[in-house]
Amino acid sequence: MKGHKWAFFYTLGLLVVTVYIALDTFVISRSYRANASQMNTAMFSSSASSSSKAEESAVSEPTSVPASSSKKSSKKPSSISQKSSAEIQAESLPEPEEPVSSTISEPEVIESGGFLDENNYKDDNISISLSQHRIKDTDIYVADIRLSSAQYLKTAFAFDAYGKNITAATSDIAAVHNAIFAVNGDYYGIREAGFVIRNGIVYRDTPLEKDVLCVNSDGDFEVIDPYSISADDLVSRGVWQAFSFGPALVEDGAIAVSTTDEVGRAKASNPRTAIGMIEPLHYVCVVSDGRTEESKGLSLYELADFMTSLGVKTGYNLDGGGSASMVFNGRVINKPTSDGTRIAERSVSDIVYLGY
Repeated sequence: MKGHKWAFFYTLGLLVVTVYIALDTFVISRSYRANASQMNTAMFSSSASSSSKAEESAVSEPTSVPASSSKKSSKKPSSISQKSSAEIQAESLPEPEEPVSSTISEPEVIESGGFLDENNYKDDNISISLSQHRIKDTDIYVADIRLSSAQYLKTAFAFDAYGKNITAATSDIAAVHNAIFAVNGDYYGIREAGFVIRNGIVYRDTPLEKDVLCVNSDGDFEVIDPYSISADDLVSRGVWQAFSFGPALVEDGAIAVSTTDEVGRAKASNPRTAIGMIEPLHYVCVVSDGRTEESKGLSLYELADFMTSLGVKTGYNLDGGGSASMVFNGRVINKPTSDGTRIAERSVSDIVYLGY
């Protein structure tokens, strides 16, 4: 009888501990810094002279957008429309076999001094052009981005709070920050370790993943081993953003993963989000659909191979699966899903965005 009681209480205790760990890992939110919207832009002032030269050449105009409509202004693009979740889910792009059209006769002029149409945006500092592709039975969405300075490649936390399991939809975080364009980040809030450097501020300096993507203040991308340097040292040498998810997909223009590489617990084919550098201040963000009848999803190798076809020199895998989402002008471009049955955004910890 005593043996049965011991087994019962042991099993009950094990169940309680397991439930607590699961709740603590995936559900219970914990704020470590309630106001986490600061930006350390001092690193850009030291390179102001080189930035002025970059502004003349870095932003080239999209194929279909007339340059004459651009005006200089530092105002935020407050007139970009935002849409509800129901409207977002109702959005549809052209047939997946066809590239997204980038031609429109009358682009909308907005307060930032720039203008946009359904697939393009341009002002004096930011140029974005969207396109859609179809490979491996999967719809892929690409944003070609050119900036005058890396300071316009920003990040934001859900509710502007740094912590654990504090989440919101990519489109909602983007709306709060008047983002012109956004993709989901590395979902830092589900882990206890991994470098977190956002907008020049160190939030976490505990290493985890071997591949950490650093966005330097000069616009260059660099993949580093976090066990070889501290997060504070990275910021002191001009690292503006650092992401800890990975792996690196492309390094020095060559595919950096094998056909057997995969993110832990992930399926072989998934919705994906990745960011890549063609050259400093010329980037691409890539999001693929997956887990649906229309789109199977991509392996890491297939994603890396696609990015090399775009001319990417350094490419990095961000959080994917149900987190994979791309937002432009308040509209969700892809079809995010966790289970393949419901098209809807998953709430995430953070985003990467373009804006002022």
